[in-house]
Amino acid sequence: MSQGSRNRAGGSVRPGVVADAEQEFDAYFRARRDAVRRTAFLLCGDWHRADDHAQAAFVALHRHWRRIRDRAALDAWMRRTLVRTVVDESRRPWRRERATDTSPEGVVEGPADGPADAIATRHVLVDGLRAVPPRQRAVLVLRFLEGLDVAATAEVLGCSPGTVKSQTAHGLAALRAALGDALDDLRPAG
Repeated sequence: MSQGSRNRAGGSVRPGVVADAEQEFDAYFRARRDAVRRTAFLLCGDWHRADDHAQAAFVALHRHWRRIRDRAALDAWMRRTLVRTVVDESRRPWRRERATDTSPEGVVEGPADGPADAIATRHVLVDGLRAVPPRQRAVLVLRFLEGLDVAATAEVLGCSPGTVKSQTAHGLAALRAALGDALDDLRPAG
C-alpha cells in the first residue's frame, strides 16, 4: 500500500485533491481573514483576543474544509463558529471582566468633525459593547455591524427569530445604559 495521506474513513486521499483543497482554503483565508478578525474584535472588544478567536475559527474551518460541500455558505459557517468561540470563551471563569467607573483609554474630547471624531465614536461604541452580555453583543454585532437580518442572525446563532428580536431589544437597552451620556455625543447634530 502507498504512503499517501489517509482520510478519516481510512481510505487514501489523492495528493492532487489535498493540494487543491489547501489552495482553496489558502485563497479563502487570504480573502476573509481581515473581515473575520474585525468581526471577532466587535464581538469581544480586544484585538489580542480577536486574533485568538479568528485563529480558532480558521483552525476549525481547516479541520472541516474537505467535508464542507456548500462553499457559498463558508461565511455563514465562519460567523457561527466565531460567535460560538467568543461566547464559549466568555463563559470561562478566568475571562470574566469586572466593570469599573473609568475606562483605561479615557474619554476623547474635541471637535465633532473629521477622523478624530470617527475614532472617538468608535472607541465609545466599542467600550459600550464591552458592557453588553456576550450573547446580546453577538446579536447586535451580527444585526447592525455585519448587516444580517433577523432570520440570518437566528441561523448563525442557532436560535429562533423571536430570541434574536428579544436579545436585540435587551442588548440595545444594555448598550444605551452603558453609553449613558455618551449616547448624545454619538447622535448626529441637526
